Amino acid sequence: MIIQLNKFGTTLTSRQDGKEAYNAFLSTLQSVPDTEEIEIDFDGVVTFTPSWADEFITPILDTYSSRVKLMSTDNPSVEATLRLLAKIK
Repeated sequence: MIIQLNKFGTTLTSRQDGKEAYNAFLSTLQSVPDTEEIEIDFDGVVTFTPSWADEFITPILDTYSSRVKLMSTDNPSVEATLRLLAKIK
């Protein structure tokens, strides 16, 4: 499964929006077979803050850690946020 974050918008900033996006997507996540990898694609995302990421990405990593692959990106906002989350966790 590929999660295209740009479907949630190009500016992913608020904690509340991240939580709402995760809750809306949760049923889709729960239907993914146990053998399927979950890829998170940042293509098209312009702004990506730690608050949004913590509410959306962190629970996915906590639940599906070994199956999650973060797609490479050259977006400095995404890179900085992912580095910060990795440092915190």
